[in-house]
Amino acid sequence: MDFLTEKVIYISLFILVIHTIETLAYAVRLSGARVGLIASALSLFNLMVIVSRMANMMQQPFTGSLVDTAPSTNTLAFVEDQYRVIIGASTIGTIVGIILLPTFVALFSRSIIHLSKQKGSIPSLFKTIFSLEYIKRGLNQMHFPNRTYLKGFSLAHIPKRLFIVNMVVTSIYTIGVLSALYAALLAPERASTAIMASGLINGIATILLVVFVDPRISVMADDVINKRGDYLTLRNVSLMMVTSRLFGTLLAQVLFIPGAQYIAWFTKFIV
Repeated sequence: MDFLTEKVIYISLFILVIHTIETLAYAVRLSGARVGLIASALSLFNLMVIVSRMANMMQQPFTGSLVDTAPSTNTLAFVEDQYRVIIGASTIGTIVGIILLPTFVALFSRSIIHLSKQKGSIPSLFKTIFSLEYIKRGLNQMHFPNRTYLKGFSLAHIPKRLFIVNMVVTSIYTIGVLSALYAALLAPERASTAIMASGLINGIATILLVVFVDPRISVMADDVINKRGDYLTLRNVSLMMVTSRLFGTLLAQVLFIPGAQYIAWFTKFIV
C-alpha cells in the first residue's frame, strides 16, 4: 500500500467532490422544470459545470506530479495503482451525488427562485444561500432516496442509446488526463505530446456531451414546462443519467490502460 500516499488521498478527495458536483448538476434541470424557470435553471447549471471544470483543471498539476515523484523501479505498476484509486474516487463521488440528489432538487428549486428574484445576480444569490438562516433551512430539507422516490421508475421508457452514450462519454472524461499522463510513461520519448493530448480528449468528450446528451434532457425539461411531457418522465430519465454516469466511472477502470496505450500509439503519427 505504499502507493496510497497523502497526496493521492488529497487528490482523491478533490476528485470525489468534483464528481459529486457534476452528478448534482443533473438536479438543476429537474428543479427548473419543477418551478417552471428552466432558463434560470440552465444559468445555475452552467455555473456548476464551470466550477467543476475549473476544479478539474486545478487538480491536474497535482495528479501529474505523481508521475514525477514515482519510484524509478516498478514505476508503471506504482502509478497505475495510484491512478486507479483516483478513478475509484470518481465512482464514490458519483454515488454521493446520487444519494444527495433528492435533497439538492429541493435546494436548487429554492435557489432558482431566489436567482429569479435577484434578477440573475449570482453574488446576491451566494449571499442568500450562504446565510445562516438558509443553511439551517437547507439542513431541514435533507432526505435520502427511498422507494417512494423510485415510484413509477421503469426501464421500458429509458432511452438505451442515451444511457450508453452518456456512460461512454463519462468514462472518457474520467480517464482523459490520467490516460494521457500514463501514456507519457509508456512513451517517454513522446511524453510532452502524450500529456498535451489530454486537452483534446476532454474536448472531444465535452463536444459529444453537448451534441448527443444535453439537448435531449433540455428538450424534456421544456416539454414539462409546456405541458407536453410529465415531470415523472423527466425524473426517471435524470435517474437514468446519473446511473449511466456511475457505470461510466466503472467503465473508466476498464478503459484506463487501453486508453493510455492508444494515446501512446497515436503520438507516433504526430511527432
